[in-house]
Amino acid sequence: MRFSPKQKQALKLLKNGELKRLNIFEGSVRSGKTYISMVIWGLWVARSPKESAYLMAGKTMNTLKRNVLEPMTEIFGNRFTYNTTKKEARLFGRRIYLEGAANASAEGKIRGMTLHGAYCDELTLFDESFFVMLLSRLSERGAKLIATTNPDNPSHWVKRDYLDNPKIDLMSISFTLDDNIFLPEEYVRTLKSEFCGVFYDRFILGKWVAAEGRVYEGFSKKNVVSSKEISEKLSENKLIHSAVGVDYGGNGSASAFVHVGFDAGYKNVYVLSEYYDKKNRSAENLISAFSEYISREKERFPALSEAYCDSAEQLLVKSFRQSVRIEVKNARKKPINTRINMLNRLISSGRLWVSEDCPHLIEALETAVWDERDIHKDVRLDDGSTNIDSLDAMEYAFETYERQLFGF
Repeated sequence: MRFSPKQKQALKLLKNGELKRLNIFEGSVRSGKTYISMVIWGLWVARSPKESAYLMAGKTMNTLKRNVLEPMTEIFGNRFTYNTTKKEARLFGRRIYLEGAANASAEGKIRGMTLHGAYCDELTLFDESFFVMLLSRLSERGAKLIATTNPDNPSHWVKRDYLDNPKIDLMSISFTLDDNIFLPEEYVRTLKSEFCGVFYDRFILGKWVAAEGRVYEGFSKKNVVSSKEISEKLSENKLIHSAVGVDYGGNGSASAFVHVGFDAGYKNVYVLSEYYDKKNRSAENLISAFSEYISREKERFPALSEAYCDSAEQLLVKSFRQSVRIEVKNARKKPINTRINMLNRLISSGRLWVSEDCPHLIEALETAVWDERDIHKDVRLDDGSTNIDSLDAMEYAFETYERQLFGF
């Protein structure tokens, strides 16, 4: 195995017996923090009591598998095996429980456990009550926790209650993208170009900073193109797939449909058209409008094959399904800031093209701001003063394709 200087620094802590009760590896994406945390976790478990129990947790089982379990099989070979169905693993003969920690109900899954060690992937995404319960379960003598995280708002409970708490037996090591000396220079330049604003500070520089100002500060008229320009671009790299995102109006908000297309290799994202109605006359009117919109867009772009709808109104979703000949699904509704980061990465890397025929969405992108009233969380302002409905609809259309767009 080859290690960067920062990774060697972390390994030395294990070698010298200097790990604390809580050990947090924090910093930018692709900085090497997760890799070295897995190495240290495995080596520490190998030296720990064989009869004790251990836990590995991620936001969900799927993210834990992708981020940690699969890579650990490459690091440790047959000395590490796992079964996500049984939610158990074996590492150097030690029994390890596997859990997701996305919501408050997850806390009940680990009650009653007695643990000697725990590994947490993407700690800032955990439910706080789960983490508090987990610490109480680490009750054996010499028990330790190893965790990774990207920076977040400085008021996040991980930062406020743990990293900045001098009373806790805690060690943290901060990583930046430049600490990973094994990445190709071109890849590093590309990655840096994809982030902007608060996300650049956090995910590239590894800083805990608050979000403020415009949400999409990189968006400008350079991202807006005519229908003719879209046709010219797609003649060079064809549209292979497209989807419509749907957000419903209510309590003063608008109903919005946004048609988003992807070219070959998911190199570019095109916002092809929009529907925006603030009157919301009736459910029947909305169903009719949806049917007409899909028919028109399907004729213009045969690649249109599905729609993603806000799951809050299942009767409308069912009616939509009956009114069109494409698949109508519930939107995944990933965390808003995940969707915001995805869009900002597309904007910063010059991969987002919005048709000039989408004036409502264009205005929404230009005017969306962070809510300065909530200093403890990154919240996109949603008080009726800006058009969140078009943004939600657009995000529902592309959020499913994060892996295709960004390679993970």
